[in-house]
Amino acid sequence: MTKIEDAAEEAAEDAVEHKTWKGTLWSVVKIILIIAVTGGLLYYVFSHVPFAKIKDRLINANRMWLLAAILSYFASMLFSSWRLLSFFKSINLRFDWRVNLRLYFVGLCYNVLLPGGIGGDGYKIYLLHKHYNQPTKKIFLAILFDRLSGFWAIGLIVVALIILIPNFPIHLVIPLSIFLVGTAIYYLVAIKFFKEYTNNFVTAHLKAVGVQATQLISIIFLLLAQDFVGKFAPYLLSFLFSALAAVIPFSLGGGGVRDALFLTVSKQFNLAPDMAVYLSFSFYLISIFVALFGIYYVFNTKNLLKHLSKSDEKEA
Repeated sequence: MTKIEDAAEEAAEDAVEHKTWKGTLWSVVKIILIIAVTGGLLYYVFSHVPFAKIKDRLINANRMWLLAAILSYFASMLFSSWRLLSFFKSINLRFDWRVNLRLYFVGLCYNVLLPGGIGGDGYKIYLLHKHYNQPTKKIFLAILFDRLSGFWAIGLIVVALIILIPNFPIHLVIPLSIFLVGTAIYYLVAIKFFKEYTNNFVTAHLKAVGVQATQLISIIFLLLAQDFVGKFAPYLLSFLFSALAAVIPFSLGGGGVRDALFLTVSKQFNLAPDMAVYLSFSFYLISIFVALFGIYYVFNTKNLLKHLSKSDEKEA
């Protein structure tokens, strides 16, 4: 497992290194790639589903259900921040949950609004490494396990949703077996090679389920905003598959990639294409809106550091 740890440390060090001319050049190239990928995929999506249809759905959507969708997504970010704090506590990074929430929203802002830089995760690694003098590898692995717990939660809910779709092309035994075997391997590897990160393992993964559940509720609210009366499960399953797009590096917060994947998967269930794109695009807009809550601390890092210092005094 030393190779995995070395790779993690190298990636973390890259995230916090000072910019050389090569680093600056790569940042510029990365921005161009992100814009090209996001723009190209959005063009692909709206060439199949006219943007006018999506615009019409958004304009005529029920405002109360849209507000409920925004609040539900915001709740998922609270769960996500709480989950990450569990992994930070595993490596003895202990600070107030409100400070962690501020740091989390700053990360969202970097991920969604400021492409091409060190990214939200890299920024958290950099800040916590400087403030607490913790090895970058340890912080990187805490964030990595936070992401892995999200994948695990998606897998669990996907299996649950398949049960609700009687005509699903694959027998339930197959995805259920894959999930159970994968869970066993995941836990055994974690407990053997990364035992330190399993101190809050169960509670963190329950919080991960909370993250995905509240995001699914947000999708349900977006459907209700369109007076939808059909089956929710196929749309929710399509959304979960498209949620994997959020981890693709060359996209602006998953934009474009999520829409294209949602549209492609929805065809397998004979779902309305314009409804599928409406859901993915609305969710993307909501994620950008919520990310704006962190913009103050993006430009006021000193205040964020003050909150970290005050939290340290309380813990002491």
